[in-house]
Amino acid sequence: MAAAFTIYRDTVKPEWVDYNGHLRDAFYMLIYSLATDGFMDRIGLDDATRRARHRTIYTLEAHVNFLREIKEGAQVRIEALVLAHDTKRVHLYMEMFEGESREPVSASEQMLLHIDTSSEPKAAAFDEDIAGRIAACCTSDVTAARYAGRVIGLPKRSSVATDPA
Repeated sequence: MAAAFTIYRDTVKPEWVDYNGHLRDAFYMLIYSLATDGFMDRIGLDDATRRARHRTIYTLEAHVNFLREIKEGAQVRIEALVLAHDTKRVHLYMEMFEGESREPVSASEQMLLHIDTSSEPKAAAFDEDIAGRIAACCTSDVTAARYAGRVIGLPKRSSVATDPA
């Protein structure tokens, strides 16, 4: 079973901070996007390989959980787990941590699709070497992904809902 692995580190930049003094929501996704690039490097789809093989990865869906605020200048790291994969897709789970803390400030899960870019972009099976590296990153312990699989929505009420304001 694979354990979580660090794929990205950064510092919260002043231009990423909002009027409340903490990381703006859009920049959580930027950090996760950059971390996905780190994941591609880890599985062998670095820039040189993407160009040579005409392959890349697109994000099909992404969910972000904002667990606690993080401020300008904070050191962040992204740890990842591959929850599942098939011949063309990867279900990637990531958590963002401040410094060396073990409690996440955010979590994200993404569905990634392998793309052949040689002509019109289209889904393609992973090359054998890449597929092997993805399989090596996959965990059978999905309980480690504590914020995965969440659904957004308001609870249903038996009576007519009223405006809380």
